[in-house]
Amino acid sequence: MSVGLVRATIDHMIRIATIGTSTITRTFLDAAAQVPAVQVATAYSRNSEHAAQFAAETGIAQSSADLDGLLASADVDAVYIASPNGIHHDQALQAIGAGKHVLVEKPAFPTVAEFDELAAAASAADVIVLEAIRNVYDPAMAALAELLPEIGVLRRASFAYCQRSARYDKVLAGERVNIFDPALAGGALYDLGVYPIAAMIHLFGEPDRVLGAAIPIPGGADGAGAALAIYDGFIVDLSYSKITASNRVNEIQGERGTITFDHVAEPRTATVTSLDGVQRDYELDVPHNNMEHEIRRFADLISGADTPERDHAGTRATLRVVETIHTGSSRFGHA
Repeated sequence: MSVGLVRATIDHMIRIATIGTSTITRTFLDAAAQVPAVQVATAYSRNSEHAAQFAAETGIAQSSADLDGLLASADVDAVYIASPNGIHHDQALQAIGAGKHVLVEKPAFPTVAEFDELAAAASAADVIVLEAIRNVYDPAMAALAELLPEIGVLRRASFAYCQRSARYDKVLAGERVNIFDPALAGGALYDLGVYPIAAMIHLFGEPDRVLGAAIPIPGGADGAGAALAIYDGFIVDLSYSKITASNRVNEIQGERGTITFDHVAEPRTATVTSLDGVQRDYELDVPHNNMEHEIRRFADLISGADTPERDHAGTRATLRVVETIHTGSSRFGHA
């Protein structure tokens, strides 16, 4: 990618248009307000009334229900895509074709092939595409990585994100809900499951083999699931659910001790317990909203301060694991 060209095209605050009006977009707006390099300029929804109402409620100056017109606008430099997972690809490809930078909510796309297509298109267009996966960019995750040597040779880890969705009741009542619609890449794995998988990749790298199982719900999506990731001498169990809830801690076990931490999507506290029972407690970096860090990374990449190769490598590795679990296969053949 021509970093010089990208730097030359953005010589002002990065003007972002949001695509999608869900809760995650509101959280994004709250985080973006903490990043001086960006300004959310336009809110997009397919429904003009929804777009206008969302813009009014959140203080965004403009709204639009015309995606073609929005992407043709010289007043928009980048888009944040938080639409249903299954339509990320087409919207991102259209934005890239219009010369816009793209921050796409996790999971970027259901498959590695789709991500590779978008990454290649972005490179050819001299724009940035980045997956918005907040825990990977949270400094607290880096702090956890720094604690790993304290527990010796790693042998086991257990990460989970289980949170019952209020919309599950609608599914049980027979309604169609986007976040549980397989046609839109809905379900527990593509939503909450991505967080423990991305944390695992960030801390330990890509596993050699993955085995997974899912609990189907009415409509065909997975309501919950679990996976076992196998490394050389080390295993990680992953669990995720949108139909049950849990407040259990996450754990990393080594031969000299154990690390526990509170939340896999936004770690805030950690404890290192040695084999003799001595505990050391840590308060991790606590940002106002940890989506802030992914936005800062996006702005840095647009400015030309760095290139996205390591970001893309992490996204590809995460999507490979997601795809393996979703298809019910393992790296060494069918499970």
